Amino acid sequence: MFLPSKYRRMKRGPQVILPKDIGMIIGYTGIGKESVCLDAGTGSGWLAVALARVAKRVTSYETREDFIRIAERNRKAEGLDNLIIKHADITGDVPERDVDIVTLDMPNSESALENAFEALKTGGYVCGYLPHMEQAKAFVMRMKELGFTEIETYEVIVREMLVREQGTRPSTKGIWHTAYLSFGRKRAAGPPGDEGQGE
Repeated sequence: MFLPSKYRRMKRGPQVILPKDIGMIIGYTGIGKESVCLDAGTGSGWLAVALARVAKRVTSYETREDFIRIAERNRKAEGLDNLIIKHADITGDVPERDVDIVTLDMPNSESALENAFEALKTGGYVCGYLPHMEQAKAFVMRMKELGFTEIETYEVIVREMLVREQGTRPSTKGIWHTAYLSFGRKRAAGPPGDEGQGE
């Protein structure tokens, strides 16, 4: 599996979110240099680091100290002062408000959706990284209960191609399923289509 050099040099402990899914999260939600991000389930910090490379500020919640040590090492190696890693549970007290995106990569991510809704600005997105269909269903059902709109779930498949003199064909190796990505948006009060990005 090919990984860009920025990822190859990062330390890896628990399972990480790969570039194919990170790219979808950033591209789908429009994260940019003025964005404020809230992340939970830091793990090795690959997603948090990737968000911090393009966003104004990222706060990432993690409950395990051993994972925090790995993520902090990756944060420092990338020189990202705009990434704050908190030893805290996002299902508890969450003081952050008016954030552009909340990303959730943790067991029972649906249990954090109420706090995510409160933390988001109008027009902000939530994204769950969900390895199993059952998790994706629970996440989507909870988003609907809370009033999220523009709810979509995707699986990102990447096929590596072998390009050779004797012929070109798909590789027989590769990363297929990693997780389902479920997105939702906190819409403004008023007619659909008027929500904007919460400026």
